[in-house]
Amino acid sequence: MFSIPGNPPVSVTPEAAKQIARLMAKGGHQGLRIGVKKGGCAGMEYTMDYVDEADPNDEVVEKDGARVLIAPMAQMFLFGTEIDYETSLLESGFKFRNPNVVDACGCGESVKFAV
Repeated sequence: MFSIPGNPPVSVTPEAAKQIARLMAKGGHQGLRIGVKKGGCAGMEYTMDYVDEADPNDEVVEKDGARVLIAPMAQMFLFGTEIDYETSLLESGFKFRNPNVVDACGCGESVKFAV
């Protein structure tokens, strides 16, 4: 696909891997598919869905018992992204540190990519 041989298209921090593995085990799922769709005030939104069967065109990244599948249409937007999981006093959730993002909305729910 779009990855450089030997380098995964995204990286997963240990905290994110632990949370993804926990979610997979809890629901008996085979992985977590990451994608993008049109929406939000900045133009695009990340999507996350449980996967029970991988699509042959998905890019698969595995780390510490976690399996992340990158949807085919999202691969070019997510290349180089670090997926993290952060917990604070007010919220917990996945964070995407994506070098392809050129703008984001104030609430952080949608992004704009360089084209």
